[in-house]
Amino acid sequence: MVHTEVSVNSKERQKNGLYCKSHGGRCPDPGFCCYNKEHARQVHNTSPVVTAALGRLMTGAVMMGKMLKGEDDLLTLQISGDGPLKGMTVTADSRGHVKGYAIEPQIMLPPSLAGKLDVGGAIGNGFLRVIKDMGLKEPYVGQTELQSGEIAEDLTYYFATSEQVPSSVGLGVLMEKDNTVKQAGGFIIQLMPFTEEAVIGQLEKNLAEFSTVTKVLDEGKTPEEMLQMLLAGMDPVITEQSPCEFRCDCSRHRVEKAIISIGKKDIQDMIDDGQEIEVNCHFCNTAYKFSVEELKGLLRKAR
Repeated sequence: MVHTEVSVNSKERQKNGLYCKSHGGRCPDPGFCCYNKEHARQVHNTSPVVTAALGRLMTGAVMMGKMLKGEDDLLTLQISGDGPLKGMTVTADSRGHVKGYAIEPQIMLPPSLAGKLDVGGAIGNGFLRVIKDMGLKEPYVGQTELQSGEIAEDLTYYFATSEQVPSSVGLGVLMEKDNTVKQAGGFIIQLMPFTEEAVIGQLEKNLAEFSTVTKVLDEGKTPEEMLQMLLAGMDPVITEQSPCEFRCDCSRHRVEKAIISIGKKDIQDMIDDGQEIEVNCHFCNTAYKFSVEELKGLLRKAR
């Protein structure tokens, strides 16, 4: 047996659908809409190469999040590298919500030798960390060395070494000429225990004949059609379809709790400065401002 997750975001799928924040009109599937990755680009004002890197990691994370069992389970992917991007953090849950940010969102690099956005060069050498918070006493943490920095290969290596699950991961983000996101998508294919050799052989053949995620999506293929290409000859059955979206769960209340947690001395120092402070969320760039009087109120709650 083969387990497959497929995620697609595309501007081409705009007909006969629901209201879309990105298009200001109707698009076919609010979960598979370009709004999710394009919104992330707008929020962080990312350069093209960072948009590609963050979009790939978010696509991988939202699929891995859907593989979690519990409704409140959380998945975090962290990449740290010695390249100019330095690192990225993405968090997803089992309900299709994903958020993320890059440490250096505006770096510019020349194209790779293949003439493509040099995601691997932006990330460099480093590590991928996978954190799964499943409500246990301690979260599961797995860490592997980056293989290429291109993210899909790194996730494939993670599944094989840390989870001992033979997998194939494909990810892609295609940019418009104005540097907005045209389409993004990906797949995760995993072999179930005791998969027959004939199935493995057919899958290897299909993967060898598959071009790239971005090329297939640029041809106008739907997620279902991409699935049929990847699992040709296996009679795939679609067991679930669900939306996904960029969503940050930050709030003023949570920021207040964070300020309280730093302790009375630091809060008093901010009050003594006599200036309004501003706290920005890493994930969505929302700014929360606190006046001196509000800081005094938080000081009374601190220890």
